[in-house]
Amino acid sequence: MTAAELERLAEELELDVVGAARASAYEETERHIRERKARGLFADMRFTMAQPDVSCHPETLLEGARTVVSAAYCYYAPEPAVEQGEGRLARYTWHDGYAVLRERLDELGRRLGGEYRVLVDANQHVDREAAARSGVGFYGKNTMLITRRHGSWVVLGTLVTTAVVEATPPLDLDCGSCTLCIEACPTGALDEPGLVDSTKCLSYWTQAPTSIPEDYRADLGAQVYGCDICQDVCPWNRGIEKRRAADPLPSGAEPHVRLVDWLHDDGEALTHRYARLYVPKNDPRYLRRNALVALGNTGGIADLPLAEPFLASEDELLREQAEWTVGRIEERAAD
Repeated sequence: MTAAELERLAEELELDVVGAARASAYEETERHIRERKARGLFADMRFTMAQPDVSCHPETLLEGARTVVSAAYCYYAPEPAVEQGEGRLARYTWHDGYAVLRERLDELGRRLGGEYRVLVDANQHVDREAAARSGVGFYGKNTMLITRRHGSWVVLGTLVTTAVVEATPPLDLDCGSCTLCIEACPTGALDEPGLVDSTKCLSYWTQAPTSIPEDYRADLGAQVYGCDICQDVCPWNRGIEKRRAADPLPSGAEPHVRLVDWLHDDGEALTHRYARLYVPKNDPRYLRRNALVALGNTGGIADLPLAEPFLASEDELLREQAEWTVGRIEERAAD
């Protein structure tokens, strides 16, 4: 299949960006992963960093693999105003764009013929490297994959196939002299351009299986999961934001959550409802921890009864977090 034929097929399947590369090892990426693991920059995250000997070798993911097809699905939607008592979710979690992309890539694999394997949000493959090699986008200084038309507001997926598809060239683009994402990150997680220090990343701490460092709690504001700060300031994202400014939210999209629900709903029901989020050990206490942080940053005296039951909790994580929350609300009310 030629690159032009692949592009036409992608348009038919409503894939926002598509590209193809030869199925070969990502040797430089594997080296970078090992170096950054040695420096402790991934904290305790696993994902594609856990086994670079697998995730950086698409040629081993399917017998007879010839081509890696990368695709991007734009999930951007405008955010409504945050109401009192609500927490914010990272935009990619508002609805399951990964499920949409997985279905469309599966259909693409059938259309191409031959054997294929779809990998979307999978630990076995470094999607960003494949996407950069095939011109779907380029690496930004915030390490996000930035596409020409949709900026970084995309989720990525991969199709490894035995079919032969003409390779598409990498983009000859970069961030130039722009450092807005580096300057906007409140914790300095991007101080080395093109590298994230996860031990300073707010998104990481909302997913970490431990207490959120006190120095970072105020920076989270109303955020209860993930962080979009470096994307919110990126000039490459202005185009899609303007084009979709008046669009309605996708069906079922949930940009905000009620803090009272995260604090007091049944734990099993809560984790089931938010199965699309990564929650350490599938334990609702980490969602409650995040909600307590947001409550401390945004709540008033009238909200204290939401946090006070946790002051007597046998769970040290939640008890300490509630103490911080109550103290922060009372301090703000006294000013």
